[in-house]
Amino acid sequence: MTVKIDIKFVLGLLIGAVVVGGLVFAVTSGGGDGDSKKASGDETVGPAPDNGGGADEGGDKGDKGDGGDGGDAGGAQPGGTLSLPVPGGAGRIACPQPTKTVGGDGDLEKALKGAQAGDVIQMKPGTYSGKFVARTSGTQQQPIFLCGDEGAIIDGGGVKKGYAFHLDKASYWRLIGFSVRNSQKGVMADTSNGSIIQGLTVHDIGDEAIHLRNFSTGNTVQYNKIYNTGLRREKFGEGVYLGTAQSNWKQFSGGKIDHSDNNVVRGNVIRATAEAIDIKEGTTGGKILNNVFDGSKTGGDKHNDSWVDVKGNNYVLEGNKGTGTPQDGFQTHEILDGWGRGNVFRNNVIDLAGGKGVGINDTAGGNTITCDNKVQGGQLTKKGKCS
Repeated sequence: MTVKIDIKFVLGLLIGAVVVGGLVFAVTSGGGDGDSKKASGDETVGPAPDNGGGADEGGDKGDKGDGGDGGDAGGAQPGGTLSLPVPGGAGRIACPQPTKTVGGDGDLEKALKGAQAGDVIQMKPGTYSGKFVARTSGTQQQPIFLCGDEGAIIDGGGVKKGYAFHLDKASYWRLIGFSVRNSQKGVMADTSNGSIIQGLTVHDIGDEAIHLRNFSTGNTVQYNKIYNTGLRREKFGEGVYLGTAQSNWKQFSGGKIDHSDNNVVRGNVIRATAEAIDIKEGTTGGKILNNVFDGSKTGGDKHNDSWVDVKGNNYVLEGNKGTGTPQDGFQTHEILDGWGRGNVFRNNVIDLAGGKGVGINDTAGGNTITCDNKVQGGQLTKKGKCS
């Protein structure tokens, strides 16, 4: 039997395939970082680790159009140590007498796995290599303590993937005094309530240093020293990150608004490549108090142009001090209708030190900026108004 082939038909199919293939390539490869950090989310995406030392966030990609490049492109170079002292202030807590003392990776992992309300785990000085996770909750009356001095170092093994320490649905913890380094993210809290992260030295981190996420409420991040963030991607190198970007609610908070509310961030010293403190839409009622910002490394992305970016509602930002910024000291943004409002800025000391913007740039509107805020190197607000 002879089969006749219509040459024009075949050529048409081939040409059509080439055209479709070219369109697919253009759509999937184009855009680069075209999605604005202010207009969409800016946190990295990937499943949380499911155990203390194993699974990580492989294939992490940002929602700003970075294409999930594996994470090593665009990383900052490590800087020196941060010499600014941690300020004094109220609310510090001390570690009680230890109930367990650990001196190695396996000891720490075992102690975390078996932790019960009221336990006080003391870390001896030394390096604890791995990615550690806590899944047991304490209580308000009997929190669980993990304590150590700066020489007790949790080392995550690399800045490309994973959390060095993860509070995974673990509430009422007290993380006190030790160091965290060399991981994609430093300390991650998912659905952790009533916990305190105090006096840690968190440095040489791939993305953000400390992140409260996925309905983590009523926590306190205080008197920590944070520097050398953004070693994987500069634009993801926040110091302290509250909540989840709206574009990532589906992945991290079941499609619901991430109400990581009523968290306090106070007395920290932060030198970050992205915002020192990033406050996401959907979060409310927190306090940002008496922090010190070194903006000399800020600007790992064109949208990282302030120390603090407020997209949540009803925060109090008081007594903070900062020096050096590419643009503004503080900013507000309305990512979703009605968000970025009702925040109060008072008694902050702002040294723009060459920054091209203003002390407090209220792009969202509906916020209170009192006249006791002080600014050097520019105006307090764009219109020069305060209340």
